[in-house]
Amino acid sequence: MSQYFDMGDVTLWNPSNGASRMFRRQVAVFEAELGLGSGIGPMENDECQVDPIAFAAFVDALLVQHRRTSHAIVLALSEGFTATVVVLAERAGIRLDRERLGAAPDGPREDVQVSAAGMAAPPPGRSWSTGLREQAARLERRMPRQ
Repeated sequence: MSQYFDMGDVTLWNPSNGASRMFRRQVAVFEAELGLGSGIGPMENDECQVDPIAFAAFVDALLVQHRRTSHAIVLALSEGFTATVVVLAERAGIRLDRERLGAAPDGPREDVQVSAAGMAAPPPGRSWSTGLREQAARLERRMPRQ
């Protein structure tokens, strides 16, 4: 069995029931963390609709939050979900601002890990979003549409 995440007549993702259930539970966690609805509707008859406007706002807020943390545990807990959302956003035709994503975080930092090394920074030659983009590319190949 599988479920469908659709935007209009376009299927963005057709995961197994287990993957869908876990993803939807994580959606609820990040909606609460961000204080913002995701635009991902309820699952009814193995289908849910994704609202493009609400989802675009959710994706943007999620990526801003991702860039503002350097806490290893927070990043480990959130990167898989964030990469999955990036794939769905790209499939939905939502334009991700790659230049802004690659830049150093602006605004206040959140969940900064305190350590002797200080705030984590990407290794030389890599941007803030390189790891996330690489993970999204790996996941994209494993996220069936039909």
